[in-house]
Amino acid sequence: MDTARDRFIQTMRFERPDQPFTVAGGMWAETAELWRTQGWDGRPLHEIFGTDAYFGVAPYYGPAPDFGYRLVEEDESIRLYVNHEGILMREFKAHRDTSMPQFVKFPVENLADYEQLERERLGLNLELRLTPQWKEGVAKAAASQWPRRCWADRWGGFFGSLRNLMGVEGLCVAFYDDPGLVERMMAQRAELMISLTEQVLRHTRIETFWFWEDMAYNHGSLIDPRLFRKFALPHYRRVVEWLNAQGIRNIGLDSDGDITELIPLWLDAGVNFLWPFEVAAHMDVLEVRKQYGHALAFGGGIPKSAVAEGGETMRRAVDRVMPLMEDGGYIPELDHGAPPDISWKNYREYMEYLLFRMNHG
Repeated sequence: MDTARDRFIQTMRFERPDQPFTVAGGMWAETAELWRTQGWDGRPLHEIFGTDAYFGVAPYYGPAPDFGYRLVEEDESIRLYVNHEGILMREFKAHRDTSMPQFVKFPVENLADYEQLERERLGLNLELRLTPQWKEGVAKAAASQWPRRCWADRWGGFFGSLRNLMGVEGLCVAFYDDPGLVERMMAQRAELMISLTEQVLRHTRIETFWFWEDMAYNHGSLIDPRLFRKFALPHYRRVVEWLNAQGIRNIGLDSDGDITELIPLWLDAGVNFLWPFEVAAHMDVLEVRKQYGHALAFGGGIPKSAVAEGGETMRRAVDRVMPLMEDGGYIPELDHGAPPDISWKNYREYMEYLLFRMNHG
């Protein structure tokens, strides 16, 4: 019988594995707290539902050493602090996972700020990135049958990672006012992704590498896609071509929002797998497949809201994506992690129905 790793690779090739590759996905921290009061015993979801999973083998691609956590001030309801990425943040103490924090100040406002950060925290710093704990995890990955995923997370991209440094407004202005700084930051990201991933490959093989961008909202890209193409495409291509040369063919990218205008750019760069296709942001996986065919594999696209409602609404949402299972190149998942308006009962019924449909048509 094929392993989960085999089934993942076959799915990405639009082949038909002996059984579908499927993952249960994740949930918000607040959702996990709620589910524990509703009957979830805390076991990993893949154990409960008998699904596949990815084995994460990524080290930290962000500032190393990180900034730790520094509390600046607080009162009964608000906390002001510097997070591990160096961002000064203000957040509500209650419902911190379901409300957006305010981003007060970012670590880079000018070239001098960036040069200091690059010098002190953006180097390879292998002792801080490939830690004994990371090596122990990689050793476990060798014995696993799951596909190994190197996901650079919030520091694996050319908008999202720069946004972490400057904020959305500061970065968008810098594209016009200081393009040299933007170019320098993108080049550094590409260099670190290649250099650090090269070190990863000395310890383990990987089946898929994932970028992270989160550069769209529910009405489109946060920046003119033509401008982003001009700046970022050469860096994407550099990283993807290097990955391909190492035998890594499954190149994923995570971006929320309406990414309609950005998909062609990522395809041109060699990205061939996208996630999560948020329905509330007008993304429709069936329409994406009609437009791009087998040039693009993807996951997600099952609306969280339908699972929260449950019942027939949930079943219709699952039924709707089943033709993609027949076509291949699709991993059915929620269109992001499960929020707390999805009860444990409804999530369990969703997974049971999804697995039934996947295995029985």
